[in-house]
Amino acid sequence: MKNRWLWGVFSAVLISALVGYAVSNPPAEKKDIVDTAVEAGQFKTLVKLVQEAGLVDALRGEGPFTVFAPTDQAFAKLPKAQVDALLKDKEALRRVLLYHVVQGKYMAKDVTKQRSLKTLQGQNVRIRVQGNTVRINDAKVVKADIECTNGVIHVIDKVILPPNRK
Repeated sequence: MKNRWLWGVFSAVLISALVGYAVSNPPAEKKDIVDTAVEAGQFKTLVKLVQEAGLVDALRGEGPFTVFAPTDQAFAKLPKAQVDALLKDKEALRRVLLYHVVQGKYMAKDVTKQRSLKTLQGQNVRIRVQGNTVRINDAKVVKADIECTNGVIHVIDKVILPPNRK
């Protein structure tokens, strides 16, 4: 009888503590792709270029989208002249950015089952899996499955450029 009483008291205290924790620590609210990228802090260049290209509303759209998002460090690897040229040619900038976006939500487990995915730019990106390393063209996925309300972001270490059409 005493054990039941102690168990009852313990259960009540535990439930009270869990409810208090849940109220004071609500789950993080998911944001759309653009707001998630802004909040992450490592995609300042990508966000700036998306704004310059007029793609913010599209990436805030219903989706779902899968974005292979280069970090600021990835953009820093590009020659400055190439970035400046893209800023001057909005259509070329849009093509490069849309080459990083796929229609549909492909979590890491889904991406690794593919050999390629068609981008919103119109051309495919190649997917290679070698052990625990996943590459999108020649960019390495360094963090996967950042879920957003309208899709998912996979962080890559290099800007991927679409092949020239002939």
